[in-house]
Amino acid sequence: MTKLHIQQLDKITIKSSSNPSCALVITDSSIKNDIVMFISHIHVHNKPLIKTPHHTVHIISSEVELFAIRCGINQAFNLSDISKIIVVTGSIHVAKRIFYSFTHPFQVHTVTILKELWSFFSCHQDNSIKFWECSSRSNWILHKAVDKETKSFNPMSPFPCKMS
Repeated sequence: MTKLHIQQLDKITIKSSSNPSCALVITDSSIKNDIVMFISHIHVHNKPLIKTPHHTVHIISSEVELFAIRCGINQAFNLSDISKIIVVTGSIHVAKRIFYSFTHPFQVHTVTILKELWSFFSCHQDNSIKFWECSSRSNWILHKAVDKETKSFNPMSPFPCKMS
């Protein structure tokens, strides 16, 4: 990730924080002992941070990232007067799957996201959504905070005898 890319993310953050109709959704996930933790942070002008942690077991990272994006979009969509959603994820390749019409194992999430996006775009012709990539290795402050939270999660296995 280049310094220029991080500067662009900073500009987007500043611009979105001054716009009360813009939601900035930042997602990340972490896997420990077959337990996946994923978090969506949603930043909206003059509103408290919306933080949604989830965890599950025995799931692959692509499905987790897609579900985290789905949850973030859903929560942003359900906020009043939001017309622009910006999703920042470390898995842009997973986000691109949302718009593939080909068969893939995560179509349940894709169909749900597309249904939510259809409703969002049907509300007003100026509604928009953008996706940005930000890897966990970057030093962009907002993604770093989400990444730190997912990695600090101390999983408790539902089967303690199976923990390694």
